[in-house]
Amino acid sequence: MNFENNLAFAQALDQQDILREMRNEYLFPQQNGKPFIYLCGNSLGLQPKVAREVLEVQLNNWQNLAVEGWFEGNSPWMFYHKELKKLMAPIVGAKPAEVCPMNTLTVNLHLLMVSFYQPKAKRFKIIMEAGAFPSDQYAIESQVRFHGFDPKDAIIEVKPKEGEYTLRTEDIVKAIDDNAEEIALVLFGGINYFTGQWFDMPAITKAGHKAGAIVGFDLAHAAGNVPLQLHNWGVDFACWCSYKYQNAGPGGISGIFVHEKHFNTPLNRFAGWWGYNEAQRFKMEKGFIPEAGADGWQVSCTQVMPMALYHASLQLFKKAGFMDALRTKSKTLTAYLFYVINQLNTKLGEEQFKIITPQTEDDRGAQVSIIAKANGKKIFDELVVNNVLGDWREPNVIRLSPVPMYNSFEDVYRTGELLLTISQSIA
Repeated sequence: MNFENNLAFAQALDQQDILREMRNEYLFPQQNGKPFIYLCGNSLGLQPKVAREVLEVQLNNWQNLAVEGWFEGNSPWMFYHKELKKLMAPIVGAKPAEVCPMNTLTVNLHLLMVSFYQPKAKRFKIIMEAGAFPSDQYAIESQVRFHGFDPKDAIIEVKPKEGEYTLRTEDIVKAIDDNAEEIALVLFGGINYFTGQWFDMPAITKAGHKAGAIVGFDLAHAAGNVPLQLHNWGVDFACWCSYKYQNAGPGGISGIFVHEKHFNTPLNRFAGWWGYNEAQRFKMEKGFIPEAGADGWQVSCTQVMPMALYHASLQLFKKAGFMDALRTKSKTLTAYLFYVINQLNTKLGEEQFKIITPQTEDDRGAQVSIIAKANGKKIFDELVVNNVLGDWREPNVIRLSPVPMYNSFEDVYRTGELLLTISQSIA
Protein backbone atom coordinates (compact mmCIF):
# COMPACT_ATOMS: atom_id res chain seq x y z
CA MET A 1 0.00 0.00 0.00
CA ASN A 2 1.18 3.52 -0.79
CA PHE A 3 0.70 5.48 2.41
CA GLU A 4 0.14 9.23 2.74
CA ASN A 5 0.98 11.29 5.79
CA ASN A 6 -2.18 13.33 6.10
CA LEU A 7 -5.37 13.27 8.13
CA ALA A 8 -7.71 12.62 5.20
CA PHE A 9 -5.76 9.49 4.22
CA ALA A 10 -5.76 8.16 7.78
CA GLN A 11 -9.49 8.76 8.11
CA ALA A 12 -10.10 7.04 4.78
CA LEU A 13 -8.27 3.96 6.05
CA ASP A 14 -10.46 4.02 9.13
CA GLN A 15 -13.59 4.11 7.01
CA GLN A 16 -12.40 1.01 5.15
CA ASP A 17 -11.56 -0.81 8.38
CA ILE A 18 -13.99 -3.72 8.95
CA LEU A 19 -13.04 -3.71 12.65
CA ARG A 20 -13.62 0.00 13.24
CA GLU A 21 -16.72 -0.61 15.38
CA MET A 22 -14.72 -2.71 17.85
CA ARG A 23 -13.26 0.54 19.16
CA ASN A 24 -16.68 1.35 20.60
CA GLU A 25 -16.49 -1.69 22.88
CA TYR A 26 -13.76 -0.11 25.05
CA LEU A 27 -13.34 2.74 27.51
CA PHE A 28 -10.51 5.22 26.91
CA PRO A 29 -8.83 7.09 29.79
CA GLN A 30 -9.50 10.83 29.87
CA GLN A 31 -7.35 13.86 30.61
CA ASN A 32 -8.70 17.40 30.75
CA GLY A 33 -11.99 16.17 29.35
CA LYS A 34 -10.42 14.55 26.30
CA PRO A 35 -9.72 10.86 25.62
CA PHE A 36 -6.14 9.67 25.34
CA ILE A 37 -4.73 8.26 22.17
CA TYR A 38 -3.91 5.02 23.93
CA LEU A 39 -0.83 3.24 22.60
CA CYS A 40 0.03 1.17 25.66
CA GLY A 41 -1.96 -2.00 25.07
CA ASN A 42 1.28 -3.97 25.20
CA SER A 43 1.42 -3.12 28.91
CA LEU A 44 -2.24 -2.95 29.94
CA GLY A 45 -5.17 -3.27 27.57
CA LEU A 46 -8.20 -1.00 27.77
CA GLN A 47 -11.27 -1.84 29.81
CA PRO A 48 -14.12 -3.42 27.82
CA LYS A 49 -17.38 -1.59 28.42
CA VAL A 50 -18.99 -4.87 29.41
CA ALA A 51 -16.51 -5.40 32.27
CA ARG A 52 -18.71 -3.85 34.95
CA GLU A 53 -21.70 -5.83 33.77
CA VAL A 54 -19.97 -9.20 33.96
CA LEU A 55 -18.58 -8.42 37.41
CA GLU A 56 -22.05 -7.35 38.54
CA VAL A 57 -23.43 -10.70 37.36
CA GLN A 58 -20.92 -12.60 39.45
CA LEU A 59 -21.37 -10.31 42.44
CA ASN A 60 -25.11 -11.00 42.24
CA ASN A 61 -24.40 -14.72 42.04
CA TRP A 62 -22.25 -14.43 45.14
CA GLN A 63 -24.96 -12.41 46.90
CA ASN A 64 -27.91 -14.60 45.93
CA LEU A 65 -26.36 -18.05 45.74
CA ALA A 66 -23.36 -17.78 48.06
CA VAL A 67 -21.65 -21.17 48.28
CA GLU A 68 -24.27 -22.74 46.00
CA GLY A 69 -22.82 -20.63 43.18
CA TRP A 70 -20.25 -23.36 42.70
CA PHE A 71 -22.97 -25.67 41.38
CA GLU A 72 -26.04 -23.49 40.70
CA GLY A 73 -26.87 -20.61 38.37
CA ASN A 74 -26.36 -20.10 34.65
CA SER A 75 -22.60 -20.67 34.80
CA PRO A 76 -21.66 -22.64 37.92
CA TRP A 77 -18.22 -21.64 39.13
CA MET A 78 -17.06 -25.25 39.42
CA PHE A 79 -17.08 -25.60 35.64
CA TYR A 80 -16.70 -21.97 34.60
CA HIS A 81 -13.17 -22.41 33.28
CA LYS A 82 -14.47 -24.79 30.63
CA GLU A 83 -16.41 -21.99 28.96
CA LEU A 84 -13.20 -20.03 28.58
CA LYS A 85 -11.17 -22.91 27.16
CA LYS A 86 -13.19 -22.95 23.93
CA LEU A 87 -12.46 -19.24 23.40
CA MET A 88 -8.82 -19.35 24.53
CA ALA A 89 -7.87 -22.14 22.14
CA PRO A 90 -8.19 -20.09 18.89
CA ILE A 91 -6.10 -17.28 20.39
CA VAL A 92 -3.04 -19.54 20.67
CA GLY A 93 -3.78 -22.20 18.05
CA ALA A 94 -4.55 -25.05 20.43
CA LYS A 95 -7.17 -27.65 21.21
CA PRO A 96 -9.48 -26.71 24.10
CA ALA A 97 -8.12 -29.59 26.18
CA GLU A 98 -4.60 -28.15 25.81
CA VAL A 99 -5.36 -24.80 27.49
CA CYS A 100 -6.59 -23.72 30.89
CA PRO A 101 -7.13 -20.33 32.60
CA MET A 102 -5.50 -20.26 36.01
CA ASN A 103 -3.23 -18.36 38.40
CA THR A 104 -0.91 -15.60 37.18
CA LEU A 105 1.84 -15.68 34.59
CA THR A 106 5.01 -16.23 36.62
CA VAL A 107 3.25 -18.69 38.95
CA ASN A 108 2.30 -20.70 35.87
CA LEU A 109 5.80 -20.44 34.47
CA HIS A 110 7.13 -21.98 37.67
CA LEU A 111 4.48 -24.71 37.71
CA LEU A 112 5.23 -25.66 34.12
CA MET A 113 8.98 -25.66 34.68
CA VAL A 114 8.46 -28.09 37.55
CA SER A 115 7.11 -30.49 34.94
CA PHE A 116 9.20 -29.63 31.92
CA TYR A 117 12.61 -28.64 33.28
CA GLN A 118 14.07 -31.96 34.34
CA PRO A 119 17.85 -31.46 34.37
CA LYS A 120 20.28 -34.35 34.43
CA ALA A 121 23.98 -34.42 35.28
CA LYS A 122 24.99 -33.64 31.69
CA ARG A 123 21.79 -32.27 30.14
CA PHE A 124 20.90 -29.44 32.51
CA LYS A 125 21.16 -26.16 30.61
CA ILE A 126 18.46 -23.70 29.58
CA ILE A 127 18.69 -21.50 26.48
CA MET A 128 16.86 -18.18 26.61
CA GLU A 129 16.98 -14.75 25.03
CA ALA A 130 19.29 -12.16 26.54
CA GLY A 131 17.27 -9.22 27.79
CA ALA A 132 14.16 -11.25 28.52
CA PHE A 133 11.61 -9.64 30.80
CA PRO A 134 12.94 -9.70 34.38
CA SER A 135 10.26 -12.04 35.72
CA ASP A 136 11.41 -14.70 33.26
CA GLN A 137 15.02 -14.16 34.23
CA TYR A 138 14.23 -14.47 37.93
CA ALA A 139 12.02 -17.53 37.48
CA ILE A 140 14.64 -19.35 35.42
CA GLU A 141 17.47 -18.42 37.78
CA SER A 142 15.54 -19.67 40.78
CA GLN A 143 14.52 -22.92 39.08
CA VAL A 144 18.13 -23.59 38.15
CA ARG A 145 19.26 -22.96 41.72
CA PHE A 146 16.42 -25.14 43.05
CA HIS A 147 17.93 -28.03 41.11
CA GLY A 148 21.38 -27.33 42.53
CA PHE A 149 23.01 -25.64 39.53
CA ASP A 150 24.73 -22.29 39.19
CA PRO A 151 22.89 -19.96 36.77
CA LYS A 152 26.26 -18.92 35.32
CA ASP A 153 26.80 -22.50 34.21
CA ALA A 154 23.24 -23.54 33.46
CA ILE A 155 21.77 -20.55 31.59
CA ILE A 156 22.80 -19.75 28.03
CA GLU A 157 21.65 -16.34 26.83
CA VAL A 158 21.48 -15.61 23.11
CA LYS A 159 22.40 -11.99 22.40
CA PRO A 160 22.04 -9.81 19.30
CA LYS A 161 25.14 -9.18 17.26
CA GLU A 162 27.24 -6.14 18.11
CA GLY A 163 25.42 -2.97 17.03
CA GLU A 164 22.08 -4.76 16.51
CA TYR A 165 18.97 -4.73 18.67
CA THR A 166 17.21 -7.91 17.59
CA LEU A 167 18.17 -11.55 17.36
CA ARG A 168 18.78 -13.42 14.13
CA THR A 169 16.99 -16.75 13.92
CA GLU A 170 20.12 -18.42 12.59
CA ASP A 171 22.01 -17.33 15.71
CA ILE A 172 19.32 -18.79 17.98
CA VAL A 173 19.37 -22.07 16.07
CA LYS A 174 23.18 -22.14 16.12
CA ALA A 175 23.25 -21.64 19.89
CA ILE A 176 20.86 -24.57 20.25
CA ASP A 177 22.88 -26.76 17.89
CA ASP A 178 26.19 -25.85 19.52
CA ASN A 179 24.91 -26.89 22.94
CA ALA A 180 22.67 -29.75 21.84
CA GLU A 181 24.19 -32.33 24.19
CA GLU A 182 23.69 -30.20 27.30
CA ILE A 183 20.32 -28.51 26.79
CA ALA A 184 17.36 -29.62 28.87
CA LEU A 185 15.07 -26.72 27.99
CA VAL A 186 14.69 -23.96 25.41
CA LEU A 187 12.55 -21.20 26.93
CA PHE A 188 11.93 -18.02 24.95
CA GLY A 189 9.43 -15.21 24.92
CA GLY A 190 7.15 -15.27 21.91
CA ILE A 191 7.72 -11.54 21.42
CA ASN A 192 10.47 -9.55 23.11
CA TYR A 193 8.92 -6.91 25.36
CA PHE A 194 11.61 -4.30 24.64
CA THR A 195 12.03 -4.41 20.87
CA GLY A 196 8.74 -5.99 19.84
CA GLN A 197 10.54 -8.73 17.89
CA TRP A 198 8.40 -11.77 17.17
CA PHE A 199 10.72 -14.75 17.31
CA ASP A 200 10.49 -17.53 14.75
CA MET A 201 8.74 -19.91 17.10
CA PRO A 202 8.40 -22.84 14.66
CA ALA A 203 12.14 -22.71 13.86
CA ILE A 204 13.08 -22.49 17.54
CA THR A 205 10.78 -25.39 18.39
CA LYS A 206 12.17 -27.52 15.60
CA ALA A 207 15.78 -26.81 16.59
CA GLY A 208 15.09 -27.47 20.27
CA HIS A 209 13.44 -30.80 19.58
CA LYS A 210 16.24 -31.80 17.21
CA ALA A 211 18.63 -31.19 20.11
CA GLY A 212 16.54 -33.42 22.36
CA ALA A 213 15.26 -30.56 24.51
CA ILE A 214 11.83 -29.47 25.69
CA VAL A 215 10.64 -26.16 24.18
CA GLY A 216 8.42 -23.64 25.96
CA PHE A 217 7.38 -20.02 25.47
CA ASP A 218 6.29 -17.08 27.59
CA LEU A 219 3.59 -15.51 25.42
CA ALA A 220 2.92 -12.42 27.53
CA HIS A 221 3.42 -10.13 24.52
CA ALA A 222 2.28 -12.59 21.86
CA ALA A 223 -1.07 -14.03 22.96
CA GLY A 224 -3.84 -11.88 21.52
CA ASN A 225 -1.26 -9.94 19.50
CA VAL A 226 -0.11 -12.30 16.74
CA PRO A 227 -1.57 -15.53 15.33
CA LEU A 228 -0.11 -18.59 17.03
CA GLN A 229 -0.27 -22.29 16.20
CA LEU A 230 1.11 -23.92 19.32
CA HIS A 231 -0.38 -27.33 18.64
CA ASN A 232 0.71 -27.55 15.01
CA TRP A 233 4.18 -26.19 15.78
CA GLY A 234 4.63 -28.92 18.39
CA VAL A 235 5.44 -26.51 21.23
CA ASP A 236 5.65 -28.45 24.50
CA PHE A 237 4.25 -25.80 26.83
CA ALA A 238 3.48 -22.11 27.08
CA CYS A 239 1.88 -19.58 29.38
CA TRP A 240 0.65 -16.02 29.04
CA CYS A 241 -1.06 -13.19 30.85
CA SER A 242 -4.45 -11.81 29.81
CA TYR A 243 -4.12 -8.15 30.73
CA LYS A 244 -2.08 -6.86 27.80
CA TYR A 245 -3.46 -7.47 24.32
CA GLN A 246 -6.33 -9.54 25.73
CA ASN A 247 -7.75 -6.70 27.86
CA ALA A 248 -8.79 -8.77 30.88
CA GLY A 249 -7.86 -6.24 33.55
CA PRO A 250 -4.78 -5.45 35.67
CA GLY A 251 -3.31 -8.61 37.12
CA GLY A 252 -5.81 -10.60 35.06
CA ILE A 253 -5.84 -14.37 35.09
CA SER A 254 -3.14 -16.25 33.20
CA GLY A 255 -3.46 -19.12 30.77
CA ILE A 256 -1.40 -22.22 30.09
CA PHE A 257 -0.87 -24.53 27.13
CA VAL A 258 0.35 -28.11 27.39
CA HIS A 259 0.62 -30.09 24.16
CA GLU A 260 -1.57 -33.18 24.14
CA LYS A 261 1.46 -35.38 23.44
CA HIS A 262 2.33 -34.96 27.12
CA PHE A 263 -1.10 -35.87 28.52
CA ASN A 264 -0.27 -39.51 29.11
CA THR A 265 3.36 -39.00 30.08
CA PRO A 266 4.22 -39.28 33.79
CA LEU A 267 5.45 -35.80 34.76
CA ASN A 268 6.47 -34.15 37.98
CA ARG A 269 4.06 -31.43 39.03
CA PHE A 270 3.14 -29.40 42.07
CA ALA A 271 -0.35 -30.76 42.59
CA GLY A 272 -3.42 -29.12 44.08
CA TRP A 273 -7.01 -30.14 44.74
CA TRP A 274 -8.39 -28.31 41.71
CA GLY A 275 -6.14 -30.28 39.38
CA TYR A 276 -7.40 -33.60 40.77
CA ASN A 277 -9.62 -35.78 38.60
CA GLU A 278 -12.94 -33.95 38.47
CA ALA A 279 -15.16 -37.03 38.77
CA GLN A 280 -13.45 -38.09 42.02
CA ARG A 281 -12.44 -34.71 43.45
CA PHE A 282 -14.97 -34.63 46.26
CA LYS A 283 -14.03 -38.07 47.56
CA MET A 284 -11.16 -36.23 49.28
CA GLU A 285 -8.81 -39.18 48.95
CA LYS A 286 -5.03 -39.28 49.17
CA GLY A 287 -2.91 -39.89 46.13
CA PHE A 288 -3.09 -37.28 43.39
CA ILE A 289 -4.86 -38.33 40.19
CA PRO A 290 -4.66 -35.48 37.66
CA GLU A 291 -7.63 -34.31 35.62
CA ALA A 292 -7.16 -34.94 31.92
CA GLY A 293 -5.37 -32.36 29.79
CA ALA A 294 -4.09 -28.96 30.82
CA ASP A 295 -6.71 -28.82 33.58
CA GLY A 296 -4.54 -31.26 35.52
CA TRP A 297 -2.03 -28.48 36.16
CA GLN A 298 -4.52 -26.43 38.13
CA VAL A 299 -3.66 -25.93 41.77
CA SER A 300 -6.18 -23.63 43.39
CA CYS A 301 -9.87 -23.17 42.71
CA THR A 302 -11.37 -21.00 39.99
CA GLN A 303 -10.68 -17.26 40.36
CA VAL A 304 -14.21 -16.26 39.44
CA MET A 305 -13.94 -12.47 39.12
CA PRO A 306 -10.72 -12.39 37.03
CA MET A 307 -12.07 -15.29 34.97
CA ALA A 308 -15.31 -13.39 34.28
CA LEU A 309 -13.33 -10.41 32.96
CA TYR A 310 -11.25 -12.69 30.74
CA HIS A 311 -14.39 -14.42 29.48
CA ALA A 312 -15.92 -11.08 28.53
CA SER A 313 -12.80 -10.03 26.66
CA LEU A 314 -12.55 -13.34 24.82
CA GLN A 315 -16.12 -12.85 23.61
CA LEU A 316 -14.94 -9.64 21.92
CA PHE A 317 -12.16 -11.56 20.19
CA LYS A 318 -14.79 -13.94 18.90
CA LYS A 319 -16.85 -11.00 17.65
CA ALA A 320 -13.78 -9.62 15.87
CA GLY A 321 -13.17 -12.94 14.13
CA PHE A 322 -10.32 -14.00 16.40
CA MET A 323 -6.76 -13.51 15.20
CA ASP A 324 -6.98 -13.52 11.39
CA ALA A 325 -8.95 -10.29 11.08
CA LEU A 326 -7.01 -8.61 13.87
CA ARG A 327 -3.65 -9.58 12.39
CA THR A 328 -4.58 -8.23 8.96
CA LYS A 329 -5.38 -4.84 10.46
CA SER A 330 -2.39 -4.96 12.79
CA LYS A 331 0.07 -5.36 9.92
CA THR A 332 -1.30 -2.30 8.14
CA LEU A 333 -1.65 -0.24 11.31
CA THR A 334 1.92 -0.92 12.42
CA ALA A 335 3.30 -0.40 8.89
CA TYR A 336 1.57 2.98 8.86
CA LEU A 337 3.25 3.91 12.14
CA PHE A 338 6.62 2.93 10.62
CA TYR A 339 5.84 5.16 7.63
CA VAL A 340 4.76 8.11 9.78
CA ILE A 341 7.92 7.94 11.91
CA ASN A 342 10.13 7.76 8.82
CA GLN A 343 8.29 10.76 7.36
CA LEU A 344 8.84 12.56 10.64
CA ASN A 345 12.59 11.95 10.44
CA THR A 346 12.60 13.27 6.88
CA LYS A 347 10.88 16.48 7.96
CA LEU A 348 13.35 16.91 10.83
CA GLY A 349 16.28 16.38 8.47
CA GLU A 350 17.83 13.61 10.57
CA GLU A 351 17.04 10.30 12.21
CA GLN A 352 15.64 11.83 15.37
CA PHE A 353 13.73 8.60 16.05
CA LYS A 354 15.48 5.29 15.45
CA ILE A 355 13.13 2.33 15.10
CA ILE A 356 14.54 -0.80 16.76
CA THR A 357 11.54 -3.04 16.01
CA PRO A 358 12.08 -5.37 13.03
CA GLN A 359 11.26 -3.83 9.65
CA THR A 360 9.76 -7.08 8.32
CA GLU A 361 6.10 -7.31 9.30
CA ASP A 362 6.26 -11.06 9.95
CA ASP A 363 8.95 -10.42 12.57
CA ARG A 364 6.89 -8.07 14.72
CA GLY A 365 3.52 -7.65 16.36
CA ALA A 366 1.53 -4.55 17.28
CA GLN A 367 4.44 -2.61 18.73
CA VAL A 368 6.99 -0.09 17.47
CA SER A 369 9.91 0.70 19.76
CA ILE A 370 11.85 3.89 19.04
CA ILE A 371 14.92 5.54 20.47
CA ALA A 372 14.99 9.34 20.42
CA LYS A 373 18.35 10.81 19.41
CA ALA A 374 18.02 13.29 22.27
CA ASN A 375 15.58 14.24 25.04
CA GLY A 376 13.76 10.91 24.88
CA LYS A 377 12.16 11.06 28.33
CA LYS A 378 11.17 14.68 27.86
CA ILE A 379 9.54 13.85 24.53
CA PHE A 380 7.67 10.96 26.12
CA ASP A 381 6.46 13.16 28.98
CA GLU A 382 5.22 15.75 26.49
CA LEU A 383 3.30 13.07 24.64
CA VAL A 384 1.49 12.20 27.87
CA VAL A 385 0.76 15.85 28.64
CA ASN A 386 -0.80 16.10 25.19
CA ASN A 387 -3.00 13.01 25.60
CA VAL A 388 -0.89 10.37 23.89
CA LEU A 389 -0.09 7.52 26.25
CA GLY A 390 2.61 5.10 25.19
CA ASP A 391 5.21 3.45 27.37
CA TRP A 392 8.70 4.49 28.48
CA ARG A 393 11.32 1.80 29.05
CA GLU A 394 14.72 2.51 30.50
CA PRO A 395 17.21 3.46 29.40
CA ASN A 396 15.95 5.23 26.27
CA VAL A 397 13.03 3.53 24.51
CA ILE A 398 9.52 4.77 23.76
CA ARG A 399 7.16 1.89 22.99
CA LEU A 400 4.10 2.68 20.91
CA SER A 401 1.57 -0.09 20.51
CA PRO A 402 -1.27 0.45 18.01
CA VAL A 403 -3.69 -2.32 18.97
CA PRO A 404 -5.99 -3.36 16.13
CA MET A 405 -8.90 -4.07 18.46
CA TYR A 406 -9.33 -0.40 19.41
CA ASN A 407 -6.71 1.85 17.81
CA SER A 408 -7.30 3.77 14.58
CA PHE A 409 -5.17 5.00 11.72
CA GLU A 410 -6.08 8.52 12.81
CA ASP A 411 -4.51 7.72 16.21
CA VAL A 412 -1.27 6.89 14.40
CA TYR A 413 -1.34 10.00 12.22
CA ARG A 414 -2.04 12.36 15.14
CA THR A 415 0.73 10.75 17.21
CA GLY A 416 3.18 11.44 14.39
CA GLU A 417 2.07 15.06 14.13
CA LEU A 418 2.47 15.52 17.87
CA LEU A 419 5.93 13.95 17.81
CA LEU A 420 6.93 16.42 15.11
CA THR A 421 5.59 19.39 17.06
CA ILE A 422 7.30 18.31 20.28
CA SER A 423 10.61 17.60 18.54
CA GLN A 424 10.62 21.01 16.88
CA SER A 425 9.72 22.79 20.11
CA ILE A 426 12.55 21.29 22.18
CA ALA A 427 15.24 21.20 19.47
